[in-house]
Amino acid sequence: PVAVYAPGVQVGNFIYTSGQIPLVNGELKFKGKVGKELTMEEGYEAAKICALNCLGVAKSLLGSLDKIERIVKVTGFVNSAPGFTSQPKVIDGASELLGEIFGEKGRHARSAVGVAELPVDAAVEVEMIIQVK
Repeated sequence: PVAVYAPGVQVGNFIYTSGQIPLVNGELKFKGKVGKELTMEEGYEAAKICALNCLGVAKSLLGSLDKIERIVKVTGFVNSAPGFTSQPKVIDGASELLGEIFGEKGRHARSAVGVAELPVDAAVEVEMIIQVK
């Protein structure tokens, strides 16, 4: 974590992940504003990494992804250049990956929000609510 918080918590049959940025082995893979320094396609790839990191948090809490009943909600934040309005297409990177992994269980409610800044200038941040068995 970049600050003082838990990467995720389980409450009953639900896991709430903290926002995950596109870190791979501790390295920020996509930095800057989508629509300026980064293309929409790069934002899409960043969202996939964020989703994988959310699943990593779930696995660390559960021991196995087999215990996931369904992905309930995905909230995606896109570090957006002024005038960039394709946040839903960026967060599709996370949503489509979850569909590929979990099928119908990966279909979820979602918000895709454009923001002026994200921590450490990350391109995308994604958080999830996950129902578990």
